[in-house]
Amino acid sequence: MTIKEAAAALEAEIAQGEFEDAGLTGAYTSDLLSDVMANAKEGGALITIQAHKNTVAVATLVNISCIIICNKRPLPDDMIDAAKDEGIAILLTKENQFTVSGKLYQFLGK
Repeated sequence: MTIKEAAAALEAEIAQGEFEDAGLTGAYTSDLLSDVMANAKEGGALITIQAHKNTVAVATLVNISCIIICNKRPLPDDMIDAAKDEGIAILLTKENQFTVSGKLYQFLGK
């Protein structure tokens, strides 16, 4: 499943759309960025409510392809700009992390 296919399946808004539409290798759900650095896998999606520039920095370190921001949190411009510079997709959804994690788990067939 590509990032754009995931966005459509989740009915999520693509808030930062300048990225390579790569296939997702999995996903990791966490709001603790040190946990993400230690445990998230390259090429996956990060499911979180952490809507700030540091989330993009961590995604870059781990080589995460897509950040999914839950609960329709407002996105600061510097976060969107940083993700654009790094080519990381940002999806925005009204759903909570539990729901998004479950749906993405099913979609990815894991």
